[in-house]
Amino acid sequence: MRFDGKVALVTGSSRGIGRALALTLGRGGATVIVHYKRNREAADAVVREVEAVGGQAWPQAADLEDGVALDQMFDRVQARHGRLDLFVANAAAAAFKPFGEYKAYHLDRTFSLNVKSFVLGAQRAAALMSRGGRILAITSYGSMRAFPTYGNLGSAKAAVEAWVRYMALDLATRGINVNALNAGVVDTESADYFYGQSGMPPVESVVARIPKGRKATPQEVADVAAFLLSAEAEYVTGATIVVDGGLTIAAPPFVDEAPAVPAAD
Repeated sequence: MRFDGKVALVTGSSRGIGRALALTLGRGGATVIVHYKRNREAADAVVREVEAVGGQAWPQAADLEDGVALDQMFDRVQARHGRLDLFVANAAAAAFKPFGEYKAYHLDRTFSLNVKSFVLGAQRAAALMSRGGRILAITSYGSMRAFPTYGNLGSAKAAVEAWVRYMALDLATRGINVNALNAGVVDTESADYFYGQSGMPPVESVVARIPKGRKATPQEVADVAAFLLSAEAEYVTGATIVVDGGLTIAAPPFVDEAPAVPAAD
């Protein structure tokens, strides 16, 4: 999968899955806009890493909850490159609380960052894709499965996946593919933060239910994302591709709870 000459914007790419994808695209020859919110030092480190593997990169700060800041980021991309080929909505955050504890501002901020910024960002990105392109949203298994304290973010991710289908329908004739990548438990700081919340079961108890028996690495998720952004995925649009080691296909009775069966003679 090569990305020579492609211009890519990956939100939330100063760490985790976004960082791994920025490096993968850079290794494939792309110019990567490394988006971050506050941590310029981390973004600069990713820029240096992208350049070290043969790509080009530049950092770009924006608070994606702020529609003006989002527009200004795309204005700068347009001024510098005149186009965009790949847009990846990876940045995400939310408050993790039981259903009864959510306040209006929790809902507003989560919607703004995870849903509104994706829709408005995809509009701006598509306008810059005069030669066709790829739009990709990174979602999570909370869009399909329910578990404690994740309702705010999980429902936002489900909305993003619905938007992916509608965008794919509208943009197909312009040569723009729109897809989602639904990730399971990934070995990132974000996962550590979530499972470190008060009252959450230990992450090991979740990993025990994953058929593959371990978390995903950020690179494993980035590799599938890169495929969806590549020329090889030309006929894939409107899809949500699950990358979770089998987590969402598992159901009771769980394999690890089954009694041992004596070996046949």
